[in-house]
Amino acid sequence: MATTSFSGMRGINFNGGGGGMAALVPPLLLVAAAFLLGGAQVEAGDPPFSCGPLSAEASQGCAFCDATLPPAQRAADLVSRLTPAEKISQLGDVAPGVPRLGVPAYKWWNEALHGLATSGKGLHFDAVGGVRAATSFPQVLLTAAAFDDGLWFRIGQAIGREARALFNVGQAEGLTMWSPNVNIFRDPRWGRGQETPGEDPAVASRYAVAFVRGIQGNNTSSSSLLQTSACCKHATAYDLEDWNGVARYSFVARVTAQDLEDTFNPPFRSCVVDAGASCVMCAYTAVNGVPACANADLLTGTVRGDWGLDGYVASDCDAVAIMRDAQRYAASPEDAIAVSLKAGLDIDCGSYVQQHATAAIQQGKLTEKDIDKALTNLFAVRMRLGHFDGDPRSNVYGALGAADICTPEHRSLALEAAQDGVVLLKNDGGILPLDRSAVGSATAIGPNADNGMALIANYFGPPCESTTPLKGLQSYVSNVRFLAGCSSAACDVAATDQAVALAGSADYVFLFMGLSQQQESEGKDRTSLLLPGMQQSLITAIADAAKRPVILVLLSGGPVDVTFAQSNPRIGAILWAGYPGQAGGLAIARVLFGDHNPSGRLPVTWYPEEFTKVPMTDMRMRSDPATGYPGRSYRFYQGKTVYKFGYGLSYSSFSRKLVSVTNMPALSTTILAGLREMMAEEDGASYHVDDIGTYGCEQLKFPVAVEVQNHGPMDGKHSVLMFLRWPNATNGRPLSQLIGFRSHHLKAGEKGNLWFDISPCEHFSRLREDGRKVIDKGSHFLMVDNHEMEIRFEA
Repeated sequence: MATTSFSGMRGINFNGGGGGMAALVPPLLLVAAAFLLGGAQVEAGDPPFSCGPLSAEASQGCAFCDATLPPAQRAADLVSRLTPAEKISQLGDVAPGVPRLGVPAYKWWNEALHGLATSGKGLHFDAVGGVRAATSFPQVLLTAAAFDDGLWFRIGQAIGREARALFNVGQAEGLTMWSPNVNIFRDPRWGRGQETPGEDPAVASRYAVAFVRGIQGNNTSSSSLLQTSACCKHATAYDLEDWNGVARYSFVARVTAQDLEDTFNPPFRSCVVDAGASCVMCAYTAVNGVPACANADLLTGTVRGDWGLDGYVASDCDAVAIMRDAQRYAASPEDAIAVSLKAGLDIDCGSYVQQHATAAIQQGKLTEKDIDKALTNLFAVRMRLGHFDGDPRSNVYGALGAADICTPEHRSLALEAAQDGVVLLKNDGGILPLDRSAVGSATAIGPNADNGMALIANYFGPPCESTTPLKGLQSYVSNVRFLAGCSSAACDVAATDQAVALAGSADYVFLFMGLSQQQESEGKDRTSLLLPGMQQSLITAIADAAKRPVILVLLSGGPVDVTFAQSNPRIGAILWAGYPGQAGGLAIARVLFGDHNPSGRLPVTWYPEEFTKVPMTDMRMRSDPATGYPGRSYRFYQGKTVYKFGYGLSYSSFSRKLVSVTNMPALSTTILAGLREMMAEEDGASYHVDDIGTYGCEQLKFPVAVEVQNHGPMDGKHSVLMFLRWPNATNGRPLSQLIGFRSHHLKAGEKGNLWFDISPCEHFSRLREDGRKVIDKGSHFLMVDNHEMEIRFEA
């Protein structure tokens, strides 16, 4: 979504224009300007609300105050009572109050990517309400590395509770959280890949469901009170910021129907269909020439029609203005507004629609009915948040307050998430875990060793506490000497001589290197996958000087090419710790000293530097051997890797094997027999999933067991990833496809079975070039590691 307040979003000056329109606007509509400047005020410490048993609106029998009615009906009643000027005033992220109806002002833009953030406009941390901080969980990509949707749900749940608590003490002017980001991390250089669950659509979809259900209070019904409202962003095929002069504001993504349906859209579908998300945000991206926020097929046909969105569609910030000013898609502000609202957009992040909607109506490009439709969707969500049910402190979430933020439980969860996400990439000779009693002295070197900002990444708020890697190390070793080595992660100048001297004087050397928001962030893509500046030469010099192999800890969002460290015997261990949140330093230390057995697995492929020859602007997922295009992600990439998707070491030895497959029900013969003759294709027979139907797909499901054993020497959590392989990877089939994952904690020596529910319609299917989903007749291979089991899919 739009750039945070601290990163200077507006690279382009979007002025509203239309300076000569005032004389043409009816006096009634001019009143809208007044509403943009203010609204109903509330006492400090009180949450805003409307209605209630003693309110004038309720006593007058206003239907929008009747909590027994469906939210959409209540919203429609409220909208019918608004003047045209009042309606227009509600179409931006800062919506003024309507005092005559008791409608409080509202701020739609709030961020909760990995904890409550100050990047939007509605959340405030100060002494007035007594809340100065909120729990800062790891940046999403590190959390995704845990491959644990139970953990993801609990994080969403905790963030939602803290948001509602902040609202109850009067420090939040909105409960609509513009999170999560479920875009696919398609290219390793993308500056915002750190915000996502990674490159795999199955993982991103599972993350979306878990987080959304958690933050919304696990309410998927339109009649249920929402804890907060989640907004899945940014639909769709958005994954470029500013690369070699190509900016996100004007980028036209050329995407095949096949890639849209099997890569970019699945997480958004899961958000809406499976999680009941109450918002979808459309991206800046122009997909195949049409801006996402002006795409009726996407917003109305797919999101609201096919998927059944029960909620609202928000634009990324200034996306409507950008249609005219940067993309040149619309000839005038009025055209941009008209095409967006008619396509299915409900609210503009910004004031552009508020400024120009009156003229659009006057010019006949927009109707009041178009606005009513959008406002009904918006107010229905506010109804579901309880804003029109009287004092929210009397509802099911009303008891939440300042004491429910930064709780011991939430702090513990932040630590759990960080340590479960840490990925052990290298451990030569079992150098880790360390015996704390054997580490007499230590040296910590690196720009990320004692940098609190390196923990909390982007879209952040003030954390409850902050334990840097240096502080975490000092909690285990009393004698720790520290040198940054570089003034920042950019490392333009390195204190190599000083670092070498310091390294040679310690028993153990810990290097805390990697990236920062200087290299990867919203508005900024990388052009190299190597460690920035002089980091590589500094690491190598220190490793050569140290008494024993050094331990390298990487803090970064996107992957880095550390081939030099991978192959250097003087670098004994490598950990990837992402941007680990407020407890990151303690989590790293617990892994280093064996108080936590690492279980994280990479949610993205780590590519070599040579991959940067591939243009970021080439959106194709599938490889093209004829031109040398290598493809993207583990599903289609045919090239060298530094580390593969799903890679991660442990201090224990785990074995995994498929031990039980219940054959598909005999009913499958009946289901498939009538379809065989209809489904012949050039590349072999297949069955259309649509022809099998919902009932048939349910009947085809079957369970599979995987035996997992921890051979020791430590207890530990372990994630099992199950893939599907086709007999060949021709005609656009993936090389393999993740179809499920489960996490389980096993004691040393313990054995257990993990059960997976297999749905052939979901897991065995593939997308053809025309976007239709089919299941190939014949063999399909379930894979766990190198162990395979063949399943025949045929009558």
